[in-house]
Amino acid sequence: MQRVDFSAVTEQSGSPATQGQIADAFHRYSWASGFCEGRRLLEVACGTGQGLGLLARKARRVVGCDIDPSSIDVARATYRERVELHVAPASRLPGQDGAFDVVLLFEALYYLDDPSGFLHESRRVLDPRGILLLSTANKDLFDFVPSRFSQRYYGAMDLPALLHEHGFSCELFGASPVDALPRRHRVLRPLKAAARRLGLVPETMRGKTVLRRLLFGPLPRMPGDLASITLPWRPPVRIEGGAPDQLHRFLYALAQRTS
Repeated sequence: MQRVDFSAVTEQSGSPATQGQIADAFHRYSWASGFCEGRRLLEVACGTGQGLGLLARKARRVVGCDIDPSSIDVARATYRERVELHVAPASRLPGQDGAFDVVLLFEALYYLDDPSGFLHESRRVLDPRGILLLSTANKDLFDFVPSRFSQRYYGAMDLPALLHEHGFSCELFGASPVDALPRRHRVLRPLKAAARRLGLVPETMRGKTVLRRLLFGPLPRMPGDLASITLPWRPPVRIEGGAPDQLHRFLYALAQRTS
């Protein structure tokens, strides 16, 4: 089976990005870094590794893995010996049993064709007291647009159920409230929803970049290491998982082994 080129649909180090995209990435890793003090951490599907530097500020050991060798090459060029990096799929994680205190998977759960395999492997490599951190785009917003290679999105109702099914507890949080978006972004949300219905939303990062330049003008570059910048951020808000969430653009999950 031909391997999917996820670089066509994911944010890469040095690629054009909006200030909002950079802020969203900074927010995710800033939240995660609060759980990393003195701990051993594995980031799964780390891509080109933009967040590994922020995590390495606090973690005792940082390991990243991704299925794409070219992305790992970029991360290695950025971090040299500071971070241990591997080419590996989410269903076969590097590390012995109990090797890590924290496993994280950000904005990639919906790409996995075997989420059960990933969760099984996460349990294996996690210390019995370890935690799993997830972030995912919120599929229950009216203007949500799925990524081109996505398999399945999990919302506030079914993400806790998936985790419970595989032996994890789940605390759910909402990040990036839609009512805090800049006015231009709020105005564009109905147009985005209409474009999705009409099949007019670009499927690749290149196409989206062209559209964003038309809408927002010149774009900055995604930093190779988010630790090189400082941005304001506010902690995500605890939410309940019994109903769809329509207030936040992203869902974060803090999961712990239950056995």
